[in-house]
Amino acid sequence: MARALIRAGFDVAGLDVLPASSFGDLTPLMTDAATFAASRQIVLSVVRDVAQTEELLFDDQALITRRPSAIDTVLICSTLSPRYIAELRKRISAEIALIDAPMSGASVSAEEARLSFMLGGNEEAVDRLRPLFAAMGDKVHRLGPLGAGMTAKVLNNFCAASSTAATRTVLRWAEMLGVDEDRLLAVLNDSSGQNWLASNFNRIEFARDGYTPENTLGILAKDLDSMMDALPPEEAEGLPNALLSLIRDLKPWPPG
Repeated sequence: MARALIRAGFDVAGLDVLPASSFGDLTPLMTDAATFAASRQIVLSVVRDVAQTEELLFDDQALITRRPSAIDTVLICSTLSPRYIAELRKRISAEIALIDAPMSGASVSAEEARLSFMLGGNEEAVDRLRPLFAAMGDKVHRLGPLGAGMTAKVLNNFCAASSTAATRTVLRWAEMLGVDEDRLLAVLNDSSGQNWLASNFNRIEFARDGYTPENTLGILAKDLDSMMDALPPEEAEGLPNALLSLIRDLKPWPPG
């Protein structure tokens, strides 16, 4: 995402808990929290979960409460509970534009500047940021007021988790029943079983992973939890809970 913004001519700086040297050619752009807050107007928060969002905005890095600060816009690009986003608005000064801007596409889409963004927030603020989104992605969906983008994202990720679980399950069954993996994936791509994971199985970095809390499948499980947090309790029963259990039971593929 940073490289895409740089290619488009944006002035970019980075902030991370990892050492600056971890970021290769981007190392010169990495800075500390105080310098970042004092020199940046727009923050794109691309962290894992609510805990890390709290650390970034209020606790360890404290970008929202730190002074001096030039920050006037915060984009939440992580996938979080829509309920949390609504509460976040109450804790951030009205002078700071808050936009939920979760994205979809995995690392390969970020590298190719083909991310899909789902936006919720003030229309004027979103309009002002159109060039920024255009630099990083090729699809921008404006969903409505704050929280609408995050709601759309967690619903999208329910479908993504469903296709991930289904694709991995049928590949396991295919091996048991003597059908070649690549030939089955070709069938899925050309037929009614087509889905994003199956069609990009050999390009998506997490397609063959087993579940761990720290990896992308762990993030997908976290996203399902975020969706269920937004639903009435009775709607989270049955299929959502069964899907979450299946994702958490996935083992590396192929086995051994």
